[in-house]
Formats: sequence, C-alpha cells, structure tokens
Amino acid sequence: MRAWREGAGLTQRALAERLKRPHSFVYKVESGNRRIDPIELAHWVNACGIAAATVIKAMGVKARSR
Repeated sequence: MRAWREGAGLTQRALAERLKRPHSFVYKVESGNRRIDPIELAHWVNACGIAAATVIKAMGVKARSR
C-alpha cells in the first residue's frame, strides 16, 4: 500500500485528500492497524493512478467464469 502511494509521489495527506478520508486512515492502513475491503483497495490504487484490475492480476486472483 505504501509502495503504491510513494510510487505515485503522494504523501499520506495527499492520498487522504484524494480518498476524502482523514490522513489517519492512510496511516492506519499502511501501518497494519486497519484492514480495508476490496472496494477501498480499488479506490486506493485508483487514487495512486493504478488500475484496480492491474493490482488484482498481480495478486494472482483469477476471475471465475459464470
């Protein structure tokens, strides 16, 4: 999480502004004191300029076909 933020050249406060969350949210997530759900993950990486699909693919998660 931190690497994505830093790779985007964002401070914790700048990312928090993009997410419309307090900067303590970013700190807690990066320090492991708060977990996030998949929707929050998508917002996080999108705010860092990364497509959520890219992150999911990198995690090795495969979509199930219906």
